[in-house]
Amino acid sequence: MDEIDGGIEHSAPAFAVFGDLMSGLLGAFVLILVGVLGVQLELVTTLETEVQKRRIEEQRREALEKALAVPLAAGRVTLDNGRIGISGSVLFALNSDQLQPEGRQLLESLAPPLAAYLSVNDEMLMVSGFTDDRPVRDSNRQFADNLELSAQRALTVTRALIDEGIPSSSVFAAAFGAEQPVASNADDDGRSRNRRVEMAPVPKSRGAEAGAR
Repeated sequence: MDEIDGGIEHSAPAFAVFGDLMSGLLGAFVLILVGVLGVQLELVTTLETEVQKRRIEEQRREALEKALAVPLAAGRVTLDNGRIGISGSVLFALNSDQLQPEGRQLLESLAPPLAAYLSVNDEMLMVSGFTDDRPVRDSNRQFADNLELSAQRALTVTRALIDEGIPSSSVFAAAFGAEQPVASNADDDGRSRNRRVEMAPVPKSRGAEAGAR
């Protein structure tokens, strides 16, 4: 009898160890399951955020196309990924930062729809100047290089838009010189395309909003 009782007493810890092992495995499984569900939830949230972001961008693009319908239809400007492009030859003579009559008229027609778009979407307009890679002619000593020429052209367009009603707090100038060409500078046609001014709506920064108050 003592031997039987002794056998039972020895077998009891084995069941306890087995139970602890199963509990540990169950706990590990639960942790893994929670981790997997957490990753999936994060992926779903990221996907929803990206879809919402794309939807907003598409709505903004459509609103901008609607605002610029007339000049776009006339072929006076281009619109590519939210960037409004104007040929430099329309706005300026070669190596000049003085607006030509045709260019001023174009900016006068663009200012009202742009101002309306910016006010509705709470955005700013970045006016960027670009040139080809040819050095500024020696006959024009006003500009040290293409970067300065592109900067003055961007400022000229910015001031013209402000004169036509776009708030100064909603527009700013940027210069890129010969950087970021859209065509080859190996021929006249490519260089002509690279001499341009682009306007692109961008979100207002917190600093810009605070400065406007």
